[in-house]
Amino acid sequence: MLAKFLAEGDVVVLSGAGISTESGIPDYRGPSGALRRHTPMTYQTFTGDPAARRRYWARSHAGWRTMAGARPNSGHHAVARLQRHGLLSGVVTQNVDGLHQAGGATGVIELHGSLHRVVCLDCGDATSREELDHRLRQANPRFGALVTAVNPDGDVELPQEEIEAFRPVGCRACGGGVLKPDVVFFGETVPPGRVAACFALVERARLLLVLGSSLTVMSGRRFVLRAAKLGIPVAIVNQGPTRGDDYADLTVDAPLGVVLSQTAALMAAAP
Repeated sequence: MLAKFLAEGDVVVLSGAGISTESGIPDYRGPSGALRRHTPMTYQTFTGDPAARRRYWARSHAGWRTMAGARPNSGHHAVARLQRHGLLSGVVTQNVDGLHQAGGATGVIELHGSLHRVVCLDCGDATSREELDHRLRQANPRFGALVTAVNPDGDVELPQEEIEAFRPVGCRACGGGVLKPDVVFFGETVPPGRVAACFALVERARLLLVLGSSLTVMSGRRFVLRAAKLGIPVAIVNQGPTRGDDYADLTVDAPLGVVLSQTAALMAAAP
């Protein structure tokens, strides 16, 4: 059924954390979601509390090795195959892991940014996460936290004594400015230009395909609401119900890797 919905092309994909769970990155709100054990960092806490920033960077530094080692799964590869077949007119992701691009997708709009980039809140200088990782390793040569599970935002739980011993680093460009991952924290606003670009894609689409998002927060759900308002069909593939189901013309409750791989194979075999 999903293949029939996609057959005429002009599809915009909106993906969420559920597409990356098969790569070992948990989602927030699924059956084993991270929100059941973890409260994400907010922008207000990060910018206003130096101790909170130390905690964030210690935990994120430990988790980065897992995030950097994550590999795209069959769902990411299937999205890239659909794009190569000319069926997709755009890919928007709420994820910050970069796995769509690693799986071969191009022109991806990262709605919430990327953990692979770091920005200075004082001077605006942007650097790679790899460079920051090298600097943090130099500043913390004895840091060797044992990682058992990483959260969707890339951090892990750590003992308080390891957090207190951790030494963050500042911006090299301006001599010590506050560094922040180039992601939209909870409580922070997505850049208006990025939102406008996503709306423009959706408004030109023939179909909006939601992959692995519960659509619980308005950040993603607004695009479903806009599509429904304009009479653009919506298809949702997710494990479990979503807050967009009432607006969907098709819902598929199944593992994304399986469904998307089968769909991409059918589309490739179509005349």
